Amino acid sequence: MSGEFEAAGTAIEGALIAKAVESESGDATGGNSGKCLNCEAPVTGNYCNNCGQPLHIHRSIGAFWHDILHGVLHFEGKFWRTLPLLVWKPGDLTRRYIHGQRARFISPMALFLFSVFMMFAVFSFLGGPFSGGSAVETDEDVNMGVVMQTADIERQIAEKETQLEAGDTVDQTKLRQEILDLKKGRNLLATMTGEKTPYPEVKLGDGDVKLGNFTEEDLDQLQTGLEDIQEGNVLNDDSSVTTGSKELDKTIMDGFRKVNENPDLLLYKLKANGYKFAWLLIPISLPFVWLTLIGRRGYHFYDHAVFTTYSISFMSLLFITCAALAALGVSQEIWVILLMFYPPFHMYRQLRHAYKLSRIEALLRLSALLVFTVISMTLFFAILFAVGILG
Repeated sequence: MSGEFEAAGTAIEGALIAKAVESESGDATGGNSGKCLNCEAPVTGNYCNNCGQPLHIHRSIGAFWHDILHGVLHFEGKFWRTLPLLVWKPGDLTRRYIHGQRARFISPMALFLFSVFMMFAVFSFLGGPFSGGSAVETDEDVNMGVVMQTADIERQIAEKETQLEAGDTVDQTKLRQEILDLKKGRNLLATMTGEKTPYPEVKLGDGDVKLGNFTEEDLDQLQTGLEDIQEGNVLNDDSSVTTGSKELDKTIMDGFRKVNENPDLLLYKLKANGYKFAWLLIPISLPFVWLTLIGRRGYHFYDHAVFTTYSISFMSLLFITCAALAALGVSQEIWVILLMFYPPFHMYRQLRHAYKLSRIEALLRLSALLVFTVISMTLFFAILFAVGILG
């Protein structure tokens, strides 16, 4: 009896091993004999009717990269079906997506996120938009420009001081004031490089002698003002901003002082926050699109949201394309014309075909939309500036 149980156990064990080998073979070759590997439901075609997973799977590095491209770019036909329509027939794309053709095209939000990702990647590589392939101007470049300007001013000062010493100019007072103005400009240039050059000493002679429109007391006040600018003390006065809240006033003034001390930090924050808060363009623009289409019945905020998101996505991709053309050395006239004139044309085509407008009505509503676009961008950059100041 025990021998029969032992034989039965051996048979069951062999069957389990055979099933495991079969399963392993099915995974490697890309199938499992008409059975879904995800939910184990019977499969009669290439895809599971229950969960939608393909019957055949692939365990290769090529399949892994395919998943990346599909996840990021929707390369499986969607990208190539969406891009031509987005570029040339944005109204058709918007209308077809709204009316239910969702599986054929990339969704507006997915395309928007992709455009933001591409903008961050491209501009990080180029060093900035329209930089012509060169890096952002370095501190050394800025300092060199200041040095050259300072040298030119020094040359003018030397020439005028030579004239003053020679006494060959009738209006000595006017000449002295010109020298004073040149030296003041030289010292203001010095503040750009962080140097603290004292205000030049001027010999006024005995008593309260006028030098042009400046007295000795005037020069002392000018020197004090210059030192305040250099040290950032001008922005330390809490009375300069009055919002009704002392804490908010102090926060704002501290932010302005930091910007005054390090303007490059503000530019960095604006760039970083531009990518981070790019999504704000959608809720900011949406009410203005609604106002543009006011009076058109049968359209909802969802339709306007699709219109807005596709439009912003295209503008971002166009901006990236023009920046890449500039980096490749393409003639400036080409990408400037493309950047200036194609966006209004694109908006016109999208308005007309997405909302089925006549040519005249589309042009009239386009003029309103262009004004609203300027307002939206102004609000967006104001928010970025406020975040950069207060952050």
